[in-house]
Amino acid sequence: MRAGQVLPTVCALALLTGCKVSTPNRFERTFLEAVKHDITVRNKSEKNPMSFTKENFAAGKEAYGHYCVVCHGLDGQSTGVPFANQMSPPLPSLASAEVQSYTDGQLKWIIDNGISPSGMPASKGTLSDDEIWSIVIFLRHLPPAGSLGEPEVYNH
Repeated sequence: MRAGQVLPTVCALALLTGCKVSTPNRFERTFLEAVKHDITVRNKSEKNPMSFTKENFAAGKEAYGHYCVVCHGLDGQSTGVPFANQMSPPLPSLASAEVQSYTDGQLKWIIDNGISPSGMPASKGTLSDDEIWSIVIFLRHLPPAGSLGEPEVYNH
């Protein structure tokens, strides 16, 4: 599907389904995931210029703690975030296959630009490129769901 076809398709789907807010069904999730991965979220081929080191991981954890933890929780899976289940669209687990299947460049793009119309804000002008790339490193090594402890740090 070409970029010029996305808006008319989404509008047609909205007219067919009405304006009621509800949890997306399987078709809607699959369709929207494909649109995000292949059309709207850019920088698929951009590589993270920062390599995994304990220092870069710690910097990512710190930046995540300042900018992301309020919505995504300490574990990246919304543990302890009382409004997470009330969001529409729902907050994804950052450890989910859907999120982890984005390339590093796409994750940076999402953090930089946000995801509209979700609650994911753009960080452009708030976080530096180095902070964002270090967050991407942290996102690749999240702790288990429900854990408020330290994620395992692997030597890469």
